[in-house]
Amino acid sequence: MVSGGDAHPIEQESYRIMRARVDFSRWPAGAREVVERMVHATADESFSETALVGDGFVAAAMSALKSDAAVVCDSRMVVAGVPLVASRIPVECYLDRVPTAASGTTRAAEAVQLAAAEHPDRAVWVVGNAPTALHRLVELYDAGVVSPAAVIGMPVGYVGASEAKAKLWESPLRAISVTNTGRRGGSAVAAAALNALARLAWY
Repeated sequence: MVSGGDAHPIEQESYRIMRARVDFSRWPAGAREVVERMVHATADESFSETALVGDGFVAAAMSALKSDAAVVCDSRMVVAGVPLVASRIPVECYLDRVPTAASGTTRAAEAVQLAAAEHPDRAVWVVGNAPTALHRLVELYDAGVVSPAAVIGMPVGYVGASEAKAKLWESPLRAISVTNTGRRGGSAVAAAALNALARLAWY
């Protein structure tokens, strides 16, 4: 359990308060721990209502982590939020390899393109910032360029975030993805979802 006996007393109390305020019972085991961690990390209870968890997401992501699959993140902020994961398996961000973007695209989208060339199969993809990164990932999947093990798609913002997440959820990747509806998202919630999976897989 995410807030088990090895957790700090403050974390245990925080989970107690959160569970008294939010009903997580509609989520099955596994998905429930992921959504709880998303809410806990952000204190944003709306994630309990807007989260979307694919039927095969938890099992697929846990299997990938247990087999030491690479984790590809769209931003350094996500990488910084998952030190437990990074201490055990490769966690990579390709944004530094794209100092500038070509006209009509973004650095985040081009970074995903580079990452897909090096990790075409079985990586766990974590998008917590850029809608264009998630949009490009789905495009590359549709083109047969990349086949993720699992996708955490939580970009944030007023431009394109809702649409990119809807595109993910409407794609065949839905079964192995977690996302949410609306503009909210961000590196903290994306990292929280990955951290929950790591605890489920390794502890």
